Amino acid sequence: MLGAVLGVALQLQQAQLWPWPAYAGTLALALLGAGLAWKAPRPGAFAWLAAALLTWSVCGLRAAAFLAGALAPQLEGRDLRVTGVVAAMPQPRETGLRLRLEVESALLDGAPVRVPGLIDLSWYAGAPGGGAQDEARPPPALQAGERWRLTVRLKAPHGGRNPHGFDYELWLWEQGVQATGYVRTGARLDALHGPPERLGATWRHPVEQLRQRVRDAGLAPGADAAGQRAMGVVAALVTGDQRAIEREDWDLFRATGVAHLMSISGLHITLFAWLAAALVQRAWRRSRRLCLALPAPTAALAGGVLLAGAYALFSGWGVPAQRTVCMLATVALLRLSGRRWPWPQVWLLACAVVLAADPWALLQPGFWLSFVAVAVLFATDMGAAGARPTGAAGRFLGLLREQWVVTLALTPLTLLLFGQVSIVGLLANLLAIPWTTLVVTPLALLGVLWAPLWQAAAWCVQWLTVLLQWLAAWPWAQVSLPMAPQWAGALAVAGGVLLALRLPWGVRALGLPLLLPALWWQPPRPAPGQFELLAADVGQGQAVLVRTARHALLYDAGPRYHQDSDAGERVLAPLLRALGERLDLLVLSHGDTDHTGGAAAVLARQPQARVLGSIGAGHPLQSLRPIEPCLAGRRWEWDGVRFEVLHPPRGVDATAPGPRAPRPNAHSCVLRISAGAPPGASALLAGDVERAQEQSLVAGGALLAADVLLVPHHGSKTSSSEDFVDAVRPRLALVQAGYRNRFGHPAHEVAARYQERGIALVQTTRCGAARWSSAAPQEPRCEREAARRYWHHAVP
Repeated sequence: MLGAVLGVALQLQQAQLWPWPAYAGTLALALLGAGLAWKAPRPGAFAWLAAALLTWSVCGLRAAAFLAGALAPQLEGRDLRVTGVVAAMPQPRETGLRLRLEVESALLDGAPVRVPGLIDLSWYAGAPGGGAQDEARPPPALQAGERWRLTVRLKAPHGGRNPHGFDYELWLWEQGVQATGYVRTGARLDALHGPPERLGATWRHPVEQLRQRVRDAGLAPGADAAGQRAMGVVAALVTGDQRAIEREDWDLFRATGVAHLMSISGLHITLFAWLAAALVQRAWRRSRRLCLALPAPTAALAGGVLLAGAYALFSGWGVPAQRTVCMLATVALLRLSGRRWPWPQVWLLACAVVLAADPWALLQPGFWLSFVAVAVLFATDMGAAGARPTGAAGRFLGLLREQWVVTLALTPLTLLLFGQVSIVGLLANLLAIPWTTLVVTPLALLGVLWAPLWQAAAWCVQWLTVLLQWLAAWPWAQVSLPMAPQWAGALAVAGGVLLALRLPWGVRALGLPLLLPALWWQPPRPAPGQFELLAADVGQGQAVLVRTARHALLYDAGPRYHQDSDAGERVLAPLLRALGERLDLLVLSHGDTDHTGGAAAVLARQPQARVLGSIGAGHPLQSLRPIEPCLAGRRWEWDGVRFEVLHPPRGVDATAPGPRAPRPNAHSCVLRISAGAPPGASALLAGDVERAQEQSLVAGGALLAADVLLVPHHGSKTSSSEDFVDAVRPRLALVQAGYRNRFGHPAHEVAARYQERGIALVQTTRCGAARWSSAAPQEPRCEREAARRYWHHAVP
């Protein structure tokens, strides 16, 4: 079993898949090794190797088969007429809705083409984010199970690749989604391809249809704002629709360490299975005939697993729920077969079964949190020592001890995975776990049968929220630390587990030194006189982190994606937390939302940061923090590194309103940074300046020469004039733009202009986050290349 787990772990490290015959060959070797192990008197080594080769080969073959169904590059960005069934309940958004379509057929210019079987689509209420549409109309009310014919544009799954960031492409891979896109509507398009057509309802995806009816009934308007937010939590507990929870509530749940309770997690499924088994056993014992046919404990075990599986299915059959059901079923089958294995073997078997169903779960934080918690509870089980507590007080003390043990063991792992931990989490979970499990969730589930109970569940959520807000207001309620490297994190996890085990305190104390490398870890910083840039992968927007020996500056804050999501929340705040950065200054080049969309989220988590920018007086950010004007001639020095603002010029009000006011791009804050120590490299961050401003900078004699240039306006053809590029003469040009963005950035003629001069053009779509250092200015480190895995999108 250990060999099987290791085989999966090694296969997931592959940057590129082998051809399928290679995996078929290793599969033959695995079967040969299994045969030798069967006949060998001491089969340990053969069995271990055979299991590792078997899981390696099967995982590789599954990945190769799945990748064979990927979207053909020549179909990206083309108008396709697809027919399919809505495979999951649509997700409403501020800009429209999101839906998952199970494709039955697709046409390109009337000819059939092959597209992936499962695609994610956005149907925009107004102008779409991915292409021009005329007379765009709001989407209709879609229902799961309906068959539709739509005109769509698709692209391969492509997400941002940032240090310590969320792997969106792996998440879609696990979901089975191989293309994303948007629905195309409008009078001209409807005349050319036909309008969106509802072809009728089907019997398919009945569980999703039921989930949608339950969710929509629970979220029907009528309550006040607080009541609606609480109803969103109830809907998430019943149907697994986590988007129904407001972002402010998610922040509260994370700060108090109870976020796992508000999503359909392994804990939910396990506790539901325990309650269901208790109810089945109680009911089963009332019938003598049933007990004679099947013992009540056996019926309770089987019934608990089956009902937990039904709950997991109704709640969306998410990956954490699938893992938990597999684990529960494995343990139940062992017990029903009369086997009493030692807990390490039971634990390993559950791991192997889960990874056989979903090998890529091994890379998910939830997998490690679940299995480490289970292992610790197994290893510290008081019942094994004959000391299981009895009575109400004893059970409460037992629950308190188990919660303390799990918290102690998982805190280092939580820091390793997320870079933060809730100090009040132990107390919050002691109150929230029984309240949510025994009161809120049963009321919410019974509300499916009788609607008033949903309202009662919502009231219970509101009471819990008040308590959590009180806990979150405590000083040091949540602690964030820089993300330690894997070796330090592994030592810390081992130390936490050692502290939690039932061993003499003299032995447990040996775990304390193992915690120190992770707790005291500080990421390396540039030497005095040097600096480094990290151009984050934020999609169609701009955000560059500048670090010196003791200071940090963020140049722009990326775009806003939709109502509940922006680059500050999704990319920049986690990145700064992982690096342990405290911003000294946030520079906002100008007021466009692709540069300021994430600023509010960044400022909320960086209260000490000053703000410098060319932002209008009426901009919403002005109410959050005083914004100093960004004007040419402003200079300062940090740790021997010089900073100078080159544009906009003094004497011009960059924020003056009026009908003849120039575009915000014209007032972009241009910043030049130069190292004071050899080799004295420099960088020029140019915002969205256009040709007129570039010519003004060149004519004014500003020192523009730099080793690295943040390409103006994301590579638009309105910028990067020949005179400006010749004046800067960079070795390296960075382009921050989204994959297949609707503006066509970078423009072909602009890219050619840089390439003709021998300037290396680095695009975040291909590179991911790009890290460049003045101490080694030759080439940047690309996150997409350094951490590549075979499920990551390779840009054609």
